Formats: sequence, C-alpha cells, structure tokens
Amino acid sequence: MTTRIAPSADVDERAQIGDGSSVWHLAQVRENAVLGENCIVGRGAYIGTGVRMGDNCKIQNYALVYEPASLEDGVFIGPAVVLTNDYFPRAVNPDGTPKSGHDWEPVGVTLKEGCSLGARSTCVAPVTVGRWATVAAGAVVVKDVPDFSLVAGVPARHLKWVGKAGVPLLAVGDGEWKCPNTGELYIETDGRLRPADEAQEEN
Repeated sequence: MTTRIAPSADVDERAQIGDGSSVWHLAQVRENAVLGENCIVGRGAYIGTGVRMGDNCKIQNYALVYEPASLEDGVFIGPAVVLTNDYFPRAVNPDGTPKSGHDWEPVGVTLKEGCSLGARSTCVAPVTVGRWATVAAGAVVVKDVPDFSLVAGVPARHLKWVGKAGVPLLAVGDGEWKCPNTGELYIETDGRLRPADEAQEEN
C-alpha cells in the first residue's frame, strides 16, 4: 500500500500518515498528527497538532478536527464538521492582551469506533461520541453520546438506536432491538444498548 498526498496539501514532515491513506487537495495535517492506515482526509480539511486517528477513518471536505481530538478505527466525519477544543473561548485575556498557546488548555473530542458525524455538525469539547453512534447533520453535541445512539438537534438529543449498519433499529421485544439490514440483535438495559453477544458475555 502507498500513501497519496495531493501536491496542494500541506502535510507537516513530523506528521505520521499510515499506509494506504490519502490527503487531498488543500487539506492541512499539522505536526505530530498520527493517521492510521487507509484513512481519507478530504479537500480543505484541517487536522490539528497531535490529533490521533485510527485505521479506516474518513474525514470529508472542509471538516475541522482540532487538537487534541482522538478518533478510533472506522470513524466518519462529514463535510464541514467542527470538533472544537476550547470550552471558554476568548481572543484576549482579561487584561486585553492577545491570548497565546500558554494562556489556555485545549480540551478534546473523543470519537469511538465506527461512529459517524453528519455534515455541518459540531462537537463542543469535551465530549465523547460512543461506538457506532450517529450524530445527525447540523446537530450540536454538548454532552456525551451513548454507544449506538442517534442524536439530532440543537442541542443534540437522543432520538433512536442505530446498529453498526447505521440504520435505525426495530423493536422486537422488551428491551430487544434488531437491525433490519443485518439481522443483528441488540439488548437495551438501563439506557445502554449493546450487541446481544456482548450482553450475553457480561451476564
């Protein structure tokens, strides 16, 4: 496998780009960022200093992934998504002097395995989006999103459960859910959803 970096992309020499990954036109990957294998960074996207990405992640055009964001394997970030890193943003200090990197401590967004963020959604750090969860287009996430949850709105709220295929699950019994695409079963307990095989292993 080989990496593909467009001539107009700005990839710092201290960044690590995994085998099979692509960084497209006008994208910027900052120093000490680490991209896993088979990742895609779309046109005009920004990957901040020291951001960590697992394998098979897809960052669509013009998304802004600010440090210290952490992405596990298989994460999808849609067009123009923003991951913030300053909970109390200001351009200046109380005395009017410009803020520098020493005047604030960045906080990150954590994206768990397989989760997806729809176009123009925003995650206000610090938050975690759970495994295989889906954030709808335009949503603003201000609190942690559970595994397999579909959230939407401003602020984002839980609407449905989704499976690994990304489609809404169908209720098939008391606390039991089924994916209409794959047939995979899920168990809901105490507001938490898990694949049935995981739930059985815990019991």
